[in-house]
Amino acid sequence: MPELRKDPIIGRWVIIATERARRPDEFALPVEGPPEGECPFCEGSEKLTPPEIFAVRLTSAERNLPGWQVRVIPSIKPFLRIEGDLERRGKGIYDLMSSIGAHEVIIETPNHIGNMADLSSEQIAKVVATYIGRIKDLERDERFKYVLVFKNYGWAAGGGRLKHSRSQLIATPANPKRVKEELVGARKYFDYHERCIFCDLIKQELEQKERLILDLDGFVAISPFAARFPFEVWILPKEHSCDFARLKPELYIHLGEMMKIILSKLKKDLSDPPYNYVIHTAPFRRPKLGYWKTIEFDYHWHIEIMPRLTRVAGFEWGTGFYICPIQPERAAQFLRGVEE
Repeated sequence: MPELRKDPIIGRWVIIATERARRPDEFALPVEGPPEGECPFCEGSEKLTPPEIFAVRLTSAERNLPGWQVRVIPSIKPFLRIEGDLERRGKGIYDLMSSIGAHEVIIETPNHIGNMADLSSEQIAKVVATYIGRIKDLERDERFKYVLVFKNYGWAAGGGRLKHSRSQLIATPANPKRVKEELVGARKYFDYHERCIFCDLIKQELEQKERLILDLDGFVAISPFAARFPFEVWILPKEHSCDFARLKPELYIHLGEMMKIILSKLKKDLSDPPYNYVIHTAPFRRPKLGYWKTIEFDYHWHIEIMPRLTRVAGFEWGTGFYICPIQPERAAQFLRGVEE
């Protein structure tokens, strides 16, 4: 029998369609994208990209030259542009503002490696440090309210034709709807229970172990109770924090190790699937009317990893329900058993 499950944070319903259940190795993978051409992201091809915004270097090598380990550049096709003013305005019942923001590409390795799973934990830790540095820098711009860090790996996940490991960040002048839904849900739970719902979720998953994939050095990886996608994984810090950018530097390597293990598990036994991940963190907090007064206590940053093994179709778009053809408990059991 199918089962309806309600996400405890935002109230989203998911249909766990057990009658459609398949073995983990039976999920059809999307068709490969077009062949890649010359890669502008490899070390030595710096002249093929816009000038770098930031780079991690072991030596005092000059900007825009080889010798870097992680490199950040502006997107050549930005969704939002950093130049200009917001110019908020109305047009009848409609609200408008200029498309102000920042859109950056984080090149995660100088080598032509496609999947972050194939990077070392130490290299992923440098990527994490770069994310945090860029978020802190963009927070200084008072036009921005939020920075979303995300990765598109594989053609079906929007990763493009170049198979070079990279992620992106976009700073926005408004808080994203998906994040607002989590903020509202977390605050409602806190108002009633005086506890963080994410902390309670972590505690329960550690006790029950049904959906727990990995507990490692201050982080947990779980298959969420109301998973939207087959083999969806959430990574959460066990120590309460609403703000990813406040992660202690000594934990970068532990998060890097956790991400490598989880992504390696997905790669090994799901035949290297396309995936997206997003980092959900608290918005920038500047004192003003409507300030989220309890956000330090009620919200909890986390990473959502979503393999692209199924397609979202008409029912999902029309209702907001997702259909997941494998139980999260079964997915977690499978991933626990995969050796990295």
